[in-house]
Amino acid sequence: MKQLPADTVRLLSSSQVVTSVVSVVKELMENSLDAGASSVDVKLENFGLDRTEVRDNGCGIKAADAPVMAVRHFTSKISSHEDLERLETYGFRGEALGSICAVAEVTVTTKTEEDDVSTQYTLDSSGGIVSQRPSHLGAGTSVSVAKLFGKLPVRRQFFSSVRKRKEEVRKVQDLLMAFAVIKPELRLTLAHNKVVVWQKAKVADHRSALVATLGASTVANLLPVHQEQQEMVLDGFLPKPGADLSLTSSSTSDKTFIFINKRPVQQKDILKLLRRHHSSQYPDDAARHRFPVLLLNITVCPSSLDVNVTPDKTQVLLHNKEAVLAAVEALLVSLYGFRPEKQPDPEKQPDPETLPPAAGCVETGQKTESRKVSDDDAGQSAALQRQASSCSSSSSMADDWIVNQSGFSLCDDEATRSRPQSAEPGPEEPRQPQVSAEAWSRGTALTDPASGEPLRPVSIHRPDPEVKRSGNAITEKRAAVTPYNMISSRALKAPPSAASLFEKEIRSEVLMERPAASLQEVSAAVQNRWENLGDEGRKRFEEKARKSQDLHDQRTRLAAAAAPGAPADRPLGAAKLQAQKRKAPLSNQQLLDELFSAQPQKKKKAPPPKPWQPLPCSMAVLRQRLRRLSAQSGATGPRGLHPVGRLASQNAWLILCGGRRLMLLNPFRAEEALLFQRLQQDHILPAARLQNPLLLTDRNLGAAEFETLCSMEKGAAEPDGSVFFSDPRLVANGFRIKLSPAERHLEATAVADCVPFLGLEDLKEVLTAVLRRKAATVPQSRPLKVTNYLKAEAVRLARQLPSDLCGEEVEELLQRTERRLGGTDRTCIHGRLFLQHLADVPSTQQEAGAGLTAPSNTHSAE
Repeated sequence: MKQLPADTVRLLSSSQVVTSVVSVVKELMENSLDAGASSVDVKLENFGLDRTEVRDNGCGIKAADAPVMAVRHFTSKISSHEDLERLETYGFRGEALGSICAVAEVTVTTKTEEDDVSTQYTLDSSGGIVSQRPSHLGAGTSVSVAKLFGKLPVRRQFFSSVRKRKEEVRKVQDLLMAFAVIKPELRLTLAHNKVVVWQKAKVADHRSALVATLGASTVANLLPVHQEQQEMVLDGFLPKPGADLSLTSSSTSDKTFIFINKRPVQQKDILKLLRRHHSSQYPDDAARHRFPVLLLNITVCPSSLDVNVTPDKTQVLLHNKEAVLAAVEALLVSLYGFRPEKQPDPEKQPDPETLPPAAGCVETGQKTESRKVSDDDAGQSAALQRQASSCSSSSSMADDWIVNQSGFSLCDDEATRSRPQSAEPGPEEPRQPQVSAEAWSRGTALTDPASGEPLRPVSIHRPDPEVKRSGNAITEKRAAVTPYNMISSRALKAPPSAASLFEKEIRSEVLMERPAASLQEVSAAVQNRWENLGDEGRKRFEEKARKSQDLHDQRTRLAAAAAPGAPADRPLGAAKLQAQKRKAPLSNQQLLDELFSAQPQKKKKAPPPKPWQPLPCSMAVLRQRLRRLSAQSGATGPRGLHPVGRLASQNAWLILCGGRRLMLLNPFRAEEALLFQRLQQDHILPAARLQNPLLLTDRNLGAAEFETLCSMEKGAAEPDGSVFFSDPRLVANGFRIKLSPAERHLEATAVADCVPFLGLEDLKEVLTAVLRRKAATVPQSRPLKVTNYLKAEAVRLARQLPSDLCGEEVEELLQRTERRLGGTDRTCIHGRLFLQHLADVPSTQQEAGAGLTAPSNTHSAE
């Protein structure tokens, strides 16, 4: 034997604690609640397999505990096994985070009230810290689990189907709903792929939590209950007696919330009691297969509860389980009353001969004991008693006897013993016939009072061949025509009837509504719906059945015509089909499948011709109009940019520049350049107040830069004597700087938070631009981070503009471009031209002829 490596042991043990996505969320959720969190956010990506994040606002993890926070069996909940008797937390084993690290990649970000900033820790498979760095998150803890079960391919393959993954998300939602109803003060959010799936806000009491979780219509049918006993308290909300079954019950147990000491548990005995008492008030048997919607919290002494039973801590052991069950049943009886189990109707009992053999023996000997027997019959009675006692101690033929009520009856031993044993003779009873040992052994002791024939232990009922036995389902055969049944002389299957088509369509709906129903109940429900179906519905299915019948008849005729034994006077098409069949190879099944399954295609109508009209075009006329335009505008021709037309395929516009140059305009690039230029000049970054102002000195800014800052423009003095800088080069870049004359120092009290990580280095960059490059305007003093931020904003705003621009809008865009950017800068913020030269319009016939004789130049221009 060899000892397993430590990493293998951790992987094997962790795969038992962490079995699914919901187990990961449950362990992290319990840690958040133990940390005193009042808000928990759960985020899943790809159903939790790619990434699962649980973020809370609890007390956080101290820096001294961080090195061992994910090491197995390190915990702050308990210190010895005696603490389990006083356990008040959800977790206590110290295995959750370490087990998750063994099967996934874990990152923990935490911050306590004493910490200035939060710290992000990256953990390895053993729970040790690989790296750490500061983070921007607030107080609390955020645990991110990535690549779950990456080292267990079979376990990850188990969640490969979409149904399994969606079921995991549903289980996570059920888990959060359970914690939501038991902790009203808790705020919960569940998001999947950045979409909020379910959320619950902070509420005042349990009723409000149930309303937020289950809905007001369901909670309106629930009653609050409270019962106190010795070392036990039961409280919650149970369904009202006689309430609507559809509102107070569910087909699954996900809305039956059972808690012990506010811990969600699965107790089959308590659930069985709740279901039995809830369903007993409804005469319909359908209530027996449903689960009541309720909230029940049982509070017991922690020393009488053992939580350390299963890894997920949903199964618990109770020291006084019988007392808890008795208290729950007493609560249910006080609410619903005592309802005995339903007994069969004696009027509807079947004939005694058809009953199964009775388990027990005939109490003839006991009746003989209860009666006063004479001395002459004492020996016979004693012999009968011995036979009766022998039948009770062994499996004899007396166990199979069926006794009629008019003769001897099968009674309970306790009822027999409870009879008064009096030596005095009472009222004269009708004398029962004496049974001899010989009659008993021959089987003639018990007779039918009607016919006088001896009773038989077993009656064999043979079916009547003339009576057709009715089934418990729709009897129509489900038909499915296949090409294989049409080859040679094989018989075709019958086409589906209207009832079978209805069953095929409605059976899935019945199964969705009643998933716990048996096959017989489903068939009966389908049959009932078919009988209650309206005339229009029946006509629809009958029409489908008729079409199937016509198609079946058509294929039958084709198969008969292609058969070898077909009559000689068949049509020529059938003969050709038979000849083709004889030539077909044996492996033509796939071809036949395609032929028989193919539907006759409808002839597609030719699309109507698009309207068109020839337009005359003459270069001479165009040249003449250009000359006329140049004569009106001046000797030099038209100036500026003028839109000619839109290219629909490229979403661009053809522009005429200077009367001779044709250019292509990209409107989006032009808008980006205009928006960026406007933001650079006018946009002021909003500054957010800092909790701790940043002290500005010549050491962190530099001597020259500090002097430049002190010489910049300042505003009016505040009432306390302090002065804020009002220079637009500082304010527009998101810096609010304060000068305190009393303390004689500068400090930054507010910094723009829309630009990530904007700080002292960026302020120093602004001062360097003013000092070195003589930046006198706001655009010249923008730091690199602010410039990139404004570029991104320009792109975002440009994408929100409409894609289809009319001629007036393009002309207005060209005017703004010439007015703001001038004629030199024609590039967007990415350095690409938004106005590109395409070709030159010829002004003379010679230039036009040269253009025609040089197609390569035209092609290159295009």
